[in-house]
Amino acid sequence: MNGEWLIRGRDGRLSVYLTSHDAVLCRAERTGGGPWDPPRTVAGEQRVRPDGVAVGQGADGYAHLAAWRPTASGEAVLVHSTHFRPLLAALDWAPVGHPNKAGGRTGTPAVAVDAQGRAHVFVRNVGTGISMVAQKEKGGWDPWRDLKGQGVQGPPVAVTGESGRVEAYAAASGAVLHWRQTEPGTVPVRGEPLEAAVRPGTLRALATSAEHTTLFFTDDDSGEVCAWRPGGKPVPLLAAAGPGPVAAVRCELDGLDCTLLAQRAASGRVAFAAYPTEDETAGAWWTESGPHLPDDAVVALARDHGGRVVAATLSPSTGRLLTSRRKEEPGLALTAWREV
Repeated sequence: MNGEWLIRGRDGRLSVYLTSHDAVLCRAERTGGGPWDPPRTVAGEQRVRPDGVAVGQGADGYAHLAAWRPTASGEAVLVHSTHFRPLLAALDWAPVGHPNKAGGRTGTPAVAVDAQGRAHVFVRNVGTGISMVAQKEKGGWDPWRDLKGQGVQGPPVAVTGESGRVEAYAAASGAVLHWRQTEPGTVPVRGEPLEAAVRPGTLRALATSAEHTTLFFTDDDSGEVCAWRPGGKPVPLLAAAGPGPVAAVRCELDGLDCTLLAQRAASGRVAFAAYPTEDETAGAWWTESGPHLPDDAVVALARDHGGRVVAATLSPSTGRLLTSRRKEEPGLALTAWREV
């Protein structure tokens, strides 16, 4: 699933979104750190493709889902749903169209939600650029917009800055493409691309200050995780622990605003690294934790209702979900991993 699949809902409860066959499921904890409910299908009974689901969250705590739904003609259409609270039913899937008006699945979408609660869905189009469709403030959807670009590889990522404006990033051949809203509610504008050898499928974006979002990616030449803020140069952080994208969250560690990264390491365990937010030159290093995980396991980070960091791993092949929380002590000590 593209996006932050572990989120804290409006009611403070953590929930996890996952795919199963032709549906999207949600698991939610009952109380902070307590037991979790069994998986529940969200967004109605319509079938969706499990290979192209995205989730984004607004400042109001609502989750927005986007997925491809197969059509009777053998093509596909993008659909959207809003999930208000983990233990309430989500709105049924509603069609938002196709970036090229009609056709098959073109790529995995990405979702970001602006300060007004409007979802923005980004997806690669047939021309290998990026297209976007956005909700209107009073209901319905604006027309699809071709944001241009070419040679996009892998899924884009979308993020909402602290300003409430939406941004998107995509890997292309030898470059990172970037789009940003100049004002709320406007069509994102493409900025100057970054020349870089980006490993497709390793992008992760995070709002890191009032002015900036930071993109994390793995450099395909050096194998290093890099951090980039548009307008500057990418900064190598440390060697990638594993092949997939990092998970990222901001948190307070020993009184400092820090960015915490996590990744499934080549060893099969979860690797963590932290550094002062937007101060990549301070350095970072990996520390591994937890049991050996299947090769397809993915990692997510969030903060619970009390502000504590929560890490989760999910293996699509086994459905096994593990979680760990930061202990109430200095540093980044974690509780024992437990299966949900």
